[in-house]
Formats: sequence, structure tokens, C-alpha cells
Amino acid sequence: MFQPENFGRLLLGIGAIIALAGVVFLLGGKLGLGRLPGDILIRRENLTVFFPITTMIVISIVLTLLFSLFRRL
Repeated sequence: MFQPENFGRLLLGIGAIIALAGVVFLLGGKLGLGRLPGDILIRRENLTVFFPITTMIVISIVLTLLFSLFRRL
């Protein structure tokens, strides 16, 4: 059965996650995300290729920890 209280909590939770993601992206550049050792940047005359391998690993670990915490609640 549909309960507005549960739907409201779900929307608040999703909004909080989106707001947190926005803060992480804003502060991420200042903290060095995207320029970590292990991130590969190849520049040629007409081509630039960027592989943020280390950055993606760090983000994956942080998200895994966050989702495991939310799962236990």
C-alpha cells in the first residue's frame, strides 16, 4: 500500500544524495581528483585522451563504503 510518509523519506534521501554528490564534485577539483598519480593523460597534436583510473578507483571505494552504510540503516 502507498504511504506518503515513506515516499517523502525516499525523496528526501535522494535529494540529500544528489546534494552530497554536488558538493563532492565542487570540492573534488580543489582536492586533486582528476589529477591523481595513476590518472593517464595523453596529449598529441590534435588529440587529448584522459583516463582517470586512480580517481575512479577512489570514487568507487568511497561510494561502496557509503552504500554499505546506508544498507545497514
